[in-house]
Amino acid sequence: MLVLRVTHLDSFESILTLSNADISRITGLSLAEVQTLKTKVAENVVDITPITALDLHQGRGGDLMQIRKLSTGCAKLDEALRGGILSRGITEISGESASGKTQFCLQLALTVQLPQANGGLQGGVAYICTEDAFPSKRLHQMTQGFMKVHRQTLGSDYRPGDKIFIEHVADYDMLMTCVNQRLPLLLASTCVRLIIVDSVTAVFRGEYAGHELYKRSKHLSSLVTQLLALGSQHNIPVVCINQVSSSMNETGRQLIPALGLAWSNMIMTRIMLSRTNQTITLNDSGVDGRTEATIRQLEVIFAPHLTNVTVLYVIDRDGIKGIT
Repeated sequence: MLVLRVTHLDSFESILTLSNADISRITGLSLAEVQTLKTKVAENVVDITPITALDLHQGRGGDLMQIRKLSTGCAKLDEALRGGILSRGITEISGESASGKTQFCLQLALTVQLPQANGGLQGGVAYICTEDAFPSKRLHQMTQGFMKVHRQTLGSDYRPGDKIFIEHVADYDMLMTCVNQRLPLLLASTCVRLIIVDSVTAVFRGEYAGHELYKRSKHLSSLVTQLLALGSQHNIPVVCINQVSSSMNETGRQLIPALGLAWSNMIMTRIMLSRTNQTITLNDSGVDGRTEATIRQLEVIFAPHLTNVTVLYVIDRDGIKGIT
C-alpha cells in the first residue's frame, strides 16, 4: 500500500510493534482497516505448524526443537549432569586457578566430535581464547588418550585437531567482532557444534572503572544476547569459563564467581570446579608407573534441570575422570 510506504511503515516489525491507534493516526486508516492489515502481516511473518509436547517427547519436533546433550567424556560426570551439557542457554564453568576449567573445556572439544550415539554431536568446536595462548600441547596429550578409546569409531586416520577452530581476542571490541561477524560465518560454513569462551572474565574485569558498572552490564548483555542467538539458531551448547574471587565468612573461605549478579542472571547453568587438600595415587606414566593426583570436585550450583550435586574427579594425562 502506497500509504504505508509514504509513512515509512514498510517493515513487518514497524507495523506489528506500533499500536492500532498510532498506525491509524499516522496513515489515516480506520481502526478496522489497521486490524485487518496487522492480521495479514502476522500471517505472513511465520508459517510454523504448531508442535505439541507429545511431538517433542516422541522426537517429532524437528532438529532445532530437540534439546541435545553433549557428553563430558566421563560417565560419572555425565551422570551428575544427567547426560552432559545442554544445547540450551549458557553453561558457565567457574572455579579457582588450577581447578581444571580449561581441562574440562578441552575434553568437551574432543567429545563433541563423536557421533551422537557415543555422546557427541558429530561436529567441531569454536574455541575463543581471551587470556593465555591456546594450550595446544595439552590438547595433543589428551588427543592421544582420546584416540586410543575412540579410534575404531572415528577411524585410524582421524585428526581431532582439524575440528577445533581457535580464535584469540584481547579485549571486548575484538570479542564482539568475533561473535558478531567471524563466528556466524564459521557456523554457516562448517559443521561446528560447540562454542567455548575461555574466559569471559578476562575482557570484563580490567576494562571498566568503578563508575562504569552500567556500561559493563550493557556490554555483558550484548555478548550474551549474541551467544544465545547463535546457540539457539544452530541448537548447539555454549560454554563460558568464569574466574572466581574469594571472601571470608563464618565458615571460612568462600569462592564467588566473578562478573556479579548481572552475569549470573543471564546464564542457565553454573558449574563450580575446585581443588581439595586430598590426593590419590593413580596408575599413570610416572617413574614407577604410578603418580599422585590432586582430588578436585565438581559442584552444580544452579540449573533448571539439575539438583545440587557434587562429584569428585582427578586429572590425568588423558583428561578428567570422576572417582568414587
